[in-house]
Amino acid sequence: MFKHFSLSHVSAGFVAVLVGYTSSAAIIFQAVGAAGAGPAELGSWLWALGIGMGVTCIGLSLAFRAPILTAWSTPGAALLVSALAGLSMGQAVGAFLFCSALIALCGFLGWFDRLMRHVPRALAAAMLAGVLLRFGLELFGALRAAPWMVAGMCALYLGGRRLLPRYAVPLALAGGLLIAAAQGQIRFEAIELAFARPLFTAPEFSLSTLIGVGLPLFVVTMASQNVPGLAVLRANGYSVPAAPLVGWTGATGVLLAPFGGFAYNLAAITAAICMSRDADPDPARRYLASVWAGVFYLITGLLGATVAGLFAAFPHALVAAIAGLALIGTIANSLAVALEHEAEREAALVTFLTTASGFGLLGIGGAFWGLVFGLATLHALRRRAAA
Repeated sequence: MFKHFSLSHVSAGFVAVLVGYTSSAAIIFQAVGAAGAGPAELGSWLWALGIGMGVTCIGLSLAFRAPILTAWSTPGAALLVSALAGLSMGQAVGAFLFCSALIALCGFLGWFDRLMRHVPRALAAAMLAGVLLRFGLELFGALRAAPWMVAGMCALYLGGRRLLPRYAVPLALAGGLLIAAAQGQIRFEAIELAFARPLFTAPEFSLSTLIGVGLPLFVVTMASQNVPGLAVLRANGYSVPAAPLVGWTGATGVLLAPFGGFAYNLAAITAAICMSRDADPDPARRYLASVWAGVFYLITGLLGATVAGLFAAFPHALVAAIAGLALIGTIANSLAVALEHEAEREAALVTFLTTASGFGLLGIGGAFWGLVFGLATLHALRRRAAA
């Protein structure tokens, strides 16, 4: 057994999980709060997410002998922060089930590529940028509320981006924790070592929630997570069929949605860590790094209550700042893709503005209407150009 595992595999798997959690666990915390849930529900969500990612990482990597890393949908979690306001946990779970069922169907039935052709990449990117905009803006609100702490985090982030790009977010988080601790802003009494306790929530279905939450969550997860995740695999020379990868992540979501597993997908940024030469010089053995990442995911899932306590102990400015810093690159890339082609630029801008405005109609949120208005604008302009 030991000849198949090395320190580089363990290290790469640990760093991938560390970067994933420090980059976006704060957004999960905010999404749970938007649904009106408490620490117990947060622990259950983190349990479901950790268990789901761990099982799919280990299972898919061993099955295909490729470094397949899965993750929760970070843009999807960001969408939920605004979309879940005013909904019950049952309605939220119904939307999660709907989204995961669509992902599973698209994977197993081979609809993945065909379906995504109907949503131009520019509009999907514009919708994502609109959803994430508020996190970038809240970074500067946090800077006003806690100038010394957030300024120090920004300085560490920029230094990390220049010298150690892969670790810029963990460096900023570590610096923020040290400053917050020095200022007495961390409530250590909220931290305790405890195992997570999964809480089952019966789903409730309503048409407005399925369309306003479930459908945008599906589009964001597929367009901004599964597409680049598959592209990273292809770029590194792993010709793994897309159908079973997407299908099994969707099936996992269907099983774990009642416990808080809102959406699972292929990872891109963190997956690249397990595909690097640092993980193993031999590309055929790098899948072992993803297996170790799955082991660490399982551990963090089982200790979900402790993770929940950690984030409950952090000051709000720290959570807002690290979320904003972690999403700066995603916002920038999304805007670049959205505005890249002149023929789609106006439609993408309509999608971005509608989504970012929080516009709602008939009980359906702005992410869906952003796509609707963007597609309508795109087709109208194309007909005018043809005429």
